[in-house]
This record gives sequence, C-alpha cells and structure tokens, in this order.
Amino acid sequence: MERGSSEPPTARSASAHAPATPATSSAPSAASAPAASTAPMHIPRSASMSCHTPRSAGAKKRRGASALPRSMSFDPSLLHNNGHTAFANGTGVGIRETGVVEKLLTSYGFIQCSERQARLFFHCSQYNGNLQDLKIGDDVEFEVSLDKRTGKPIAVKLVKIKPEVLPEERISGQVVSAIPTHLDGKSAPGQVPTGSVCYERNGVSVFYLTYTPDDVERNMHLDTGDRVSFYMETNKHPPALYSDCSTGAVSARNIVLVKKKQMRCQGVVCATKEAFGFIERGDVVKEIFFHYSEFKGDLEALQAGDDVEFSIKERNGKEVATDVRLLPQGTVIFEDISIEHFEGTVAKVIPKVPSKNQNDPLPGRIGARINFSEKELPFGEKDTKSKVTLLDGDHVRFNISVDRRDKLERATNIEILPDTFQFTKESREMGVIAAMRDGFGFIKCVDRDARMFFHFSEVLEESPLHISDEVEFTVVPVSRLERSLAKDMLSAQRNHAVRIKKLPKGTVSFHVQSEQRFIGQVDREATPASAAANKNVSPSKAKEKDAEEGVIAYEDCGVKLTVPYYIKDLEGAALPQLGDKVEFSISEVKRTGLQSAVSIKILNRTGNSKRLLGFVATLKDNFGFIETANHDQEIFFHYSEMCGDVDNLELGDTVEYTLSKGKGNKVSAEKVTKVAPVNGIGEDVGTTVLLGKVTRPLRSVDPSQTEYQGLIEVTEEGASKGQSYPFGIVSMASKADCLQKGELVKFQLCTVVHTSQKMACHIVPQRRALVESVKDQFGFITYEVGESKKLFFHVKEVQDGLELQTGDEVEFSVILNQRTGKCSACNVRRVSEGPKPVATPRPERLVNRLKSITLDDASAPRLVIVRQPRGPDNSKGFSIERKARQPGVID
Repeated sequence: MERGSSEPPTARSASAHAPATPATSSAPSAASAPAASTAPMHIPRSASMSCHTPRSAGAKKRRGASALPRSMSFDPSLLHNNGHTAFANGTGVGIRETGVVEKLLTSYGFIQCSERQARLFFHCSQYNGNLQDLKIGDDVEFEVSLDKRTGKPIAVKLVKIKPEVLPEERISGQVVSAIPTHLDGKSAPGQVPTGSVCYERNGVSVFYLTYTPDDVERNMHLDTGDRVSFYMETNKHPPALYSDCSTGAVSARNIVLVKKKQMRCQGVVCATKEAFGFIERGDVVKEIFFHYSEFKGDLEALQAGDDVEFSIKERNGKEVATDVRLLPQGTVIFEDISIEHFEGTVAKVIPKVPSKNQNDPLPGRIGARINFSEKELPFGEKDTKSKVTLLDGDHVRFNISVDRRDKLERATNIEILPDTFQFTKESREMGVIAAMRDGFGFIKCVDRDARMFFHFSEVLEESPLHISDEVEFTVVPVSRLERSLAKDMLSAQRNHAVRIKKLPKGTVSFHVQSEQRFIGQVDREATPASAAANKNVSPSKAKEKDAEEGVIAYEDCGVKLTVPYYIKDLEGAALPQLGDKVEFSISEVKRTGLQSAVSIKILNRTGNSKRLLGFVATLKDNFGFIETANHDQEIFFHYSEMCGDVDNLELGDTVEYTLSKGKGNKVSAEKVTKVAPVNGIGEDVGTTVLLGKVTRPLRSVDPSQTEYQGLIEVTEEGASKGQSYPFGIVSMASKADCLQKGELVKFQLCTVVHTSQKMACHIVPQRRALVESVKDQFGFITYEVGESKKLFFHVKEVQDGLELQTGDEVEFSVILNQRTGKCSACNVRRVSEGPKPVATPRPERLVNRLKSITLDDASAPRLVIVRQPRGPDNSKGFSIERKARQPGVID
C-alpha cells in the first residue's frame, strides 16, 4: 500500500473490489449450505472490505475503532436475490459494502453505510446467519440492490463481519499529518480536528491511522515528523452518534511522543579555524561545532558573523552541526533592543584583566530604576558605545536588550552622561596635549612633572584632538599584570590618562600670577639662551632651559626678598642691566610652587653702561655687522649676543646694543636687542632727485675695501655735478639691493642728525639689460656683476607673471646672498619686447627633392625597420594599420 493512502492499514489486492460471483455459478456449493450455517466459510483477507471516513464535527471520541482488516464468515450459496438485482440499477452483480446495523426490528432493519452518506433498508431474510446473533451496532457486509416495487436502494446478502483481535502491545510510528489548528490553538470551526499517523508492518507495508486531540497523552502538541508510540482501537460506539463518519474503523489511541522531529536550526558563525568552526545557535544560548566538509557553499566566502542554517546530529556522544548553509544577512536575530533609553549607575565595572575564575561573559553591572522597581542589569565589553573607561558610580544612559533564547535582560549601547563626574567625585586633572602619534599621545600635566600617556579611545568627544588643546582627564594606575600584557612599552607605563574631556581655550594655566605689582632692582643680569654656555651656537637652536636666570631684589612688607627672572618674561625689547629699577609681577608654578618675576618693565637705568642704536648691515652664518647711528662705520656682533630669535633679523632692522672690547682691543657689540624701527636718515630730506653713478660700493659688497660707506657721484648737469655723497644700508630704498661699482642710480640728499653731514638716501638703481637666455625655471641677463658677465634670475622674480623671451629688455634689482656671496636678479620687470625670431626658410634644393619623391619612386630613400616598436605591456605600440594618405582627402 502506498504512503499517504487513505485506506485502512491492511494490504489489499485488486480483487477486493472485484464483482461477486453470479448466482448461477454458485450452484456447486449449494449442497454444502447446511454445513455453511454451522461452519461458515472463511473469506480471504484480500476479499475483505474496510472503511475509513472522517468523523463529524459533533462526534464524540470512539475508543476501540480498528484499522486492521476485518474477516467475514458466510456461505455464498445461501445468499439469494429474492427477486432483487445485484446492482442498484439492476444490471448485474453489485460491489459489496460495509456498514453498521443502526436499527433492528422483528422482520427488517436499517444499516448506516460506512463508506458513504447513506441509510439502507434491509429485510431479515437477506441476513445470512443466526438472526438472534445480529445486534444493533454490529458491522455487516452487504450488496446494494433496488426494490422492484418502490425503486429505492436496499441492502441484500447481509453477512456479519467477524473482527480480528487487535494487538495490545504499543506500536511505534510517525506523525504524517498533524492536527490542523488556528493561531489560537483551536480547531477549525465546523470540523473535527484529526490527524494521522503511520507505521510499518513486516518492514514492507505502511499503514495509516487517524487520531484526535483526545487520543494524545497529556494534550501534547504533535508536529509532522514526530516519532510516537500508540495502541490501536476499533470503534464500537453506536453509529447514531457518528452520522457522518465510518464505524468499525481502526484509530490510534494513547499516543505518546517518543522524539520530536529534528528541525533546521539557525545561528551565526562565531569563530572559524583551519578546518572547522563554531556557530552560536539561535534557539538556545549555546555554541555548536561544525566541520568545513559540512558547509554547502563557497568556503572561501564564509567568515565570522555570517548567518547560517544547519541540522544537528550526534557524533561520538556530542552534538555537531551538519548541512550548514548560508542565510541572508540579518536573518538570525538573537535579541530585541528597546527603543526607550534608561539612565542608571555603574555598580560594577568590567575588570581590565579577567581573573582565572572569571567565566561570566557579562561581568559588568548597572543599577537602575525601571518600572518603579530597582533592577541590576549585566553588561559586557561590547555593550559600550565607546572604549572610554567606565568607573564605579558613573552616571550612564543605555538601552535594554532582551535575548530571545533565554529572555535574559542586559544593558547595551552604554554611554557616559556629561554629569557623571558629579556622581563619581573622582579627582580630575588638567593639562595640554603635548604630542600625538598613531593612536596615542602625551599630555603635559599641570600638577605632574612627567607627561601622561593616553589612548585616542579615551577621548569623550567625537571631535579629534590637536596639539596644544587644553584637556581634563582622570589618572588611573596600570597594574603589574596589565603592564606585562601591554603590546608596547608606551602602553606599559605606570599611569594612564583616561576619560579625556576637551576644555575651552584659556581654561588650563600652569602658573598663578599675582595681581600685585612689585618694584625692585636688578641684582644679577639674565643671560640669553646658550650665550654663556656656547658662544658658537645660535640662540635660535638653543632650548629655553639653557637660558641663565637673572635676579631681582625687592622688599615686601619690610622683608627683603629676591626672585629670579628670564629674558622671555621682559616687556619690550630692552634688556635690564645691573642696577636698573624694574616693575614686575610674581608668577608661581602650580606643580612645584617655584616663583619667578614676569611682565618685567624697566623704570629707569643706572647709566653705568650706555646703550647704542644701530642698523643691521650684514648677516652671515653666525655673525653680522651693525651700521652705527652716524652711518659711517660698522660694528661686529656674534649671534650669541643676540637677545631674541636671530631668524627674525633682517637687513636694515633697528637694534640696540652695548659696546665691549675683546681680545686685541677689538670692539664688538653685545646684548644686541631688536627694537622698534627708527628713522635713520633724519627728517631733512631734499626733494630734488639726482642722477649718479656708484663709485664705491658698501664693504658688504666689496669686503676688500677699508671704508664701510659707499660713494655716489652726481652725473647730471648742474651745480652739483661731480660731487660725491656717502651712503649706508639705511640709504637704500630696498635694503636687500646690492649696488655694484659703476651702476647708475637715482637718489635724494639728507642730513645726518649727529654730524650734519650730507648723505645720499632713497637710492634706486637704474639697471636695464637684455635677457640672454631662458631655461625651464630660470634664465640669465646680460649684466656684469663682479667677475661674472651674466646675472642669474628665477622666473618667480619676473613681475606680472610674464614669460620672458631672449632679447627682451628688462629692469631689475641685484641682491647679494650674504651667506654664499653670490648675486642674483630680483624684481625683474620687462620694459620692451625683443625682436621676434624669424623662421629660416628651407633651402630650395631640399624643397625640390621632396616634390620629386613619390611612393612608387624606386630611387627614393627606403625605410628599413630594425626593431618593431613595443608598448609598456610588451605589445605592439600601434593598433591601427598605417596607410598612405591622399592629398586633399580627409579620412
């Protein structure tokens, strides 16, 4: 019998529905009729009939209904038609049916058909057997015929069915059709909730039985595929109660679940190894092993975090995942996260280094009041929005996550609230970002000598930090175990800065400055950085800590005190000297409590040493020269005597200095200080512009001469023609301009205040020359400077961005590189364009030769290919075949 058939669980042959033997063919057996009444003949199982009809909605449960084939005992020779035809239409022998005796009177009765909705009349004379043994509810087999008088169908040739004895042992089977239910678990309206189970007999035939919810022990819900065990029972209840279902049928009862059907499980790959991996299951809080051979798909694409489905099998006493297949991302959901935010307090933080006995994956705890009750929710490392260190007592905001598998609640999306520092009462320190690297940095602390290490992950704000940003932070010690586990030496420092918060500019101060002003006297002069330690080192390369402090003596409330000071704390460029009276404030370092004088202002000088004014005339590698206020000589000074950054000095700057004598009574300037610009040429400047020629340059241009000043001779016609006037660095309109001997200039005259001597001023050179050549980014001008016959210039020095050509006439200035001693042109301005180059015509002999050459000329020069061209990819360089082009034809 095929699986899924609605027939009772009995193997039936095709002969079960074959027509009965006609009455004429039963004559040979008529002689045995008397014996048949006492010993009825046994009909083979293949000829038996049984029914299986669904129960009505209002039917009660029937115990003992059998699904096994039923045997019948009767003598066919005793059956007679009694004037009735075998078929309902009276055409021949009818098919035998089964039913249940519903009503039985003295000479007739009624049968409820088992296989269809029909109620048939029968006469007691049609019953083959002892009428006294026939009772209401007995199963009978009969044929249907038509009453010739009324034309209605009636039952004839009745035979009582003798049921087989059903086995009493439990039978193992499987649910093939579960009882259909609605979402509320109730049966569909108007229908009896029924299901079916199947079992095998002798390992060959499969039989099917029905069952109702009442047949299941403990009202357990069964699913299709579940393994069950049950008893079989034949229905013996009066058929009046089951007007629309079969009677005498076999059903399953006392059904017990043996094993649930193994469903497909879902999960997420949580780890992958060389040949195997692990899946976090979506139905229970558990991980399960799987081998890569069980993965159905592209193994190269499998990675941690992928959603998968799988089956579970037991191997070597352990559950393993089999038939692993990928699912779309987002299919597996472990938890539901609340939309509402909650606030709470951290009751227990996650330890930085877990202990050996730490097995809790959610070691942290947050206390919160939720729905008017106090709760303590766990959390893990991945539940914080950032990696900022949490501390006990932190005020935090979070969502609640509920695990679908075990309904465990935990806090997630945890973030620190801005007011948390009011709850924790932790000690906060301030500082300035001093250095930053890849992922970490250092803070210069207000209250500590050492710089404090920090990770970028400890910054509370999302905006990035920059050097010099002012911050607030908490210092936490790093345990010895944490230092041993640190990945680098920087992370292994004893203390770290955590929970870093950016502060507004001006919040952090390393010093406390007094509001009171004090008056004192310089007791010891301060020395510029590196001046005393190394006379050959430029102060621009020295460190602030190399500067030697000075001392100021003062009185406070009648007590004589001293306080150190540094040149960097002076107001103005003038340096205080020994005995000078000064006004100052006192600054105290918060970290160390050391005091020093700041905002120092000189009130008056003692007059012991005279400070002189001058102008920077020359700057070399580590020394320079100062032009005196009379503009008639220059004074040497070393960069070590410069108070301030020597890189800020430029030619013509006004400086203040003191004269001193060194070895060999050579005069030099010391304590050189840059001051505000002073008009060095005086106010008496003539309005007449004169033309002249340089007869002697400055000594910075020609170091071989003994005089510092240069001379200009007037060349234009007039009363002053032939007169010579001196000039210095301040006389130049452009202090960087390098006047050469013999150059023509325009100038004015002024009077030196101290000497009343006439001096040239506002000197502007009159240089014109032709561009000799222009290269890519530079060129040369035909102009003699010293021993060179041409002057270098860079294209960046060309005004208005013009592109110069050979032969252009230009005006320019000449500057001298003080360090290399070489001159170059600057401020190059084109005065007029040179002649345009004319293309030289091709010689007539070559033109005639080109006209005479044709492609078919055998005497024409031939091109011999020595090597084929190849591109960078080693392929031929040309993809299009070259061909001869006809004049006047455009392809």
